[in-house]
Amino acid sequence: MSIAESNLISEKVLEIFKNDPDQEIKLAQAQNVMNSLKELIKLCGDDPTRDGLHETPVRVLKAFLEYTEGYREDPKEHLEKIFAVDHQELVLVRDIEFYSMCEHHFAPFFGVAHVGYVPSEKITGLSKIGRMVEGYARRFQVQERLTNQIADAIEEVLRPQGVMVVVEAKHMCMCGRGIKKSNSSTTTTAVRGMFANQSDARIEFLSLLNR
Repeated sequence: MSIAESNLISEKVLEIFKNDPDQEIKLAQAQNVMNSLKELIKLCGDDPTRDGLHETPVRVLKAFLEYTEGYREDPKEHLEKIFAVDHQELVLVRDIEFYSMCEHHFAPFFGVAHVGYVPSEKITGLSKIGRMVEGYARRFQVQERLTNQIADAIEEVLRPQGVMVVVEAKHMCMCGRGIKKSNSSTTTTAVRGMFANQSDARIEFLSLLNR
């Protein structure tokens, strides 16, 4: 790699952390990560200095910081925009797309979340539920934890009569490696309050999903 190319990569890394109060520490960590990625490329059998790969370490670094931006917020705070509305029937937001990262293999998993709750005294903006889901998804995750975090956030902030969450996802650690079952998908659920205690409430939720 030429000196000019090396300087360009350094500038790109500086740009990532330009407003970070721990910039010096983060830059040192970033350099260690990029050096390790170069060694990984070598271990896999390629040349990290060849055209097409020499900027890959900084691209991967930037990508992972984007994949994990949920660590730099408290997703529950999105739900704190509340409204006093006299509505005590099911509110269901379905097909919320998300992309996450499996913490076991750093392979992506992605799909949709369906989030429903029965309010007690307050509701939140519908878009805020999507933002909250995104905040928890943008972390190193397992689907089971993600599902429970979404339900727990709704319960903690809105104090509804009940919450139910269904998450459907495809996992590249299962579809693209290992047993390579490309058509497989995983469904997880979390129920709180009346949805845990009343089967008819769960049936109503699931029937709306199947329409």
